[in-house]
Amino acid sequence: MIEPLLLTTTRISTFDHDRPLTGASGFYFERDQHLYLVTSRHVLIDAPSGHAPSRIEIELHTEADNLACSTALSVLLYDHGERRWRQGSDDGGEIDVAVIEIDRAALPAGVLLCSFTPAHLQRCLQEVEVGSPLLVVGFPLGFHDTLHHLPVVRQATIASSFGLCFQGQGYFLTDARTHRGTSGAPVVLRHPDGDPELPWKLLGVHTTRIDIGSRDLRQDESLGLNCAWYADILLTLTAPANAAEC
Repeated sequence: MIEPLLLTTTRISTFDHDRPLTGASGFYFERDQHLYLVTSRHVLIDAPSGHAPSRIEIELHTEADNLACSTALSVLLYDHGERRWRQGSDDGGEIDVAVIEIDRAALPAGVLLCSFTPAHLQRCLQEVEVGSPLLVVGFPLGFHDTLHHLPVVRQATIASSFGLCFQGQGYFLTDARTHRGTSGAPVVLRHPDGDPELPWKLLGVHTTRIDIGSRDLRQDESLGLNCAWYADILLTLTAPANAAEC
């Protein structure tokens, strides 16, 4: 039996029409019968680098008894020139998280996936201590179980005061070894007393590694620290009367 946590996360490939661009991670979030794909906003658009895909593909399992069976679902990012995803901002500026609704009618028959819900969000921030063990579930450098189409996990710890916006931004820090392709991965904390089907708290969305420009590349190792945006932004981005800003 496959662990449900591994079925929450999917590999994302970005395209400029039919031209492949990049790979990333994403996960499912369900609210009020609506299914959303969550990833980093810069996976869908990143003006500084000129990254501007027109569509993405996500990998879906199609048979519960045979994880080797999968298909790719193409999701358009624009509708008549208007972006289909939602993104937001706070007092610190833009938040590097985006959600796009998945049309359930477009899903293949027998699709196998698991979704986080608002019940998986951490309500009391003071309950999470610095140093708490976490998992980051994703596709670093695209690496994964290519036979069963499943992500891999990396262990992490909370490296800044949870509940505070690090340097005024809407994220906290994790200490984990990460790579390109992990952007958009869920950052989770084990919660055995929660949902028995998916006993994890969704704390954040991994976005990028942190480094300092003054580091001597020959003498100093990378900091090994990462940004994880607080997952409660998903309540705003999936609200019926959404007021997310560009």
